[in-house]
Amino acid sequence: MIEVVLDILGLFLALVIVALAGMAIRRRVLQRGGGTFDCSVRLTKLSGAQAWVLGVARYSGDSVQWFRVFSFAPRPRRVFSRSELTVRSRRSPLATEALGLYDGHVVVECMEAGQVVELAMAEDALTGFLAWLEAAPPGRAPARY
Repeated sequence: MIEVVLDILGLFLALVIVALAGMAIRRRVLQRGGGTFDCSVRLTKLSGAQAWVLGVARYSGDSVQWFRVFSFAPRPRRVFSRSELTVRSRRSPLATEALGLYDGHVVVECMEAGQVVELAMAEDALTGFLAWLEAAPPGRAPARY
């Protein structure tokens, strides 16, 4: 009986290790091409830490692809188009939000196709993000905040 329990625990531990290794390999593959940064997204209108989802963003031409950190999906969960994205404001995270975000991140409120999107990223990533928005082709309104 104890051998069966130990076998089940060993199998469970092996599955956890394989899952963690799979997520680590996925992140390395995403970062391999460069142009990635840690970026959290508020996917719901909930308040506090539970509304934020940790992720990795990757520049891809005229869009930013956003992938969840804790996922095996090979495709991005969200894609933000440079032509539809404008920055409205930035702020420090609220105390309740800071628990669900990476340390030192700032919250950026953007508009995309008429909807508010909140992103959280480090200051240096924000500088690169704003430069990427400003580098849009001629005829597009510049990013503002």
